[in-house]
Amino acid sequence: MLYSKKERINWIDQLKGFSIILVVYGHNLPFVDIYIDSFRIPLFFFSAGFFHPSLATLNIIKKRAKQILIPYFLWSFLLFIFWFFIGRKYGDSTSLDLSASKNFLGIFYAQGGHEYMNWGITMWFLPSIFMSFLIFEFVRRLKVIKHQIVSLLFLISLGFLISRIFKTHLIWSVDVSLVSLFFYSSGFYLKDFLFTNKSIKYELVLLLLFFIIYLISAINTSENIDMFRSNYGNEFLFLFNASIGICFWVLLFRKLKTFKILIFFGKNTIPVLAMHIRVLTLIKFFMILFWTSKSFEFSELEKIILVFLQLIIMYPVIIFINKKAPILNGKNKVLETRN
Repeated sequence: MLYSKKERINWIDQLKGFSIILVVYGHNLPFVDIYIDSFRIPLFFFSAGFFHPSLATLNIIKKRAKQILIPYFLWSFLLFIFWFFIGRKYGDSTSLDLSASKNFLGIFYAQGGHEYMNWGITMWFLPSIFMSFLIFEFVRRLKVIKHQIVSLLFLISLGFLISRIFKTHLIWSVDVSLVSLFFYSSGFYLKDFLFTNKSIKYELVLLLLFFIIYLISAINTSENIDMFRSNYGNEFLFLFNASIGICFWVLLFRKLKTFKILIFFGKNTIPVLAMHIRVLTLIKFFMILFWTSKSFEFSELEKIILVFLQLIIMYPVIIFINKKAPILNGKNKVLETRN
């Protein structure tokens, strides 16, 4: 039995919504951070692979650039301006010797941690996923599937080698994009199977996968997994662990009923990515105003409550953006109509 177009969009958008909420939660430093870090970013790359076109024409490449890079640069300039006039004067930024010029260059470099992107480190993901799209499209131009697979294996290995041997970070996180081809290409090659096969018997498998990913997460903790910083621990365990996590959550969301709130945030990942840290800053500001003795050492329950507060605050802002400035969400109606 085939999925209808609506069903396909719903469960994928729910998956993306869940992923972006995990990003928000993860930046509140929960105790399960080791577990969710093992798959949350790979899950984004995997789901992005679903939408890779069978053949990307020049117009499609231009459209994808407009959908990803224009909102990236717009948000980055806005976040930098906020940081330059306000953000760097408060909180943890005051204890860092940060260069305004380096942080401005960081908008174009899209790498470098606090030294270059103290205004919004999370924005690294947008240029990186665009590079994954672009690199994979070049691989797809190879006519023979075996040649595609060999090329992908070479590029993925190169991404790991750059971080392990040369210990450098490339502009637009291209080294991370190379590694992410493992997940991005898997999403592309598996999409037909996932869209058309509804008869997978997986209730017990879900529990088994959950146990395995938790177990492997505990094993692969010699260093915290962080794709942005190219920290993978054991590379093979990282790929295996992330794949198990992706399998678990993809199978689960194929089975779940529709949750409109997850679909909403799944369709609006760019504004959430850009705003959630600043919204947390706003919440802390009001905490200082009304609870001056309150420290920022939160319990796990408080961290979950913070996530809900962040989402509640962002919800009307996202609606406003979609109505008045859709370009900030990669949804410029004028551009989409012309293409």
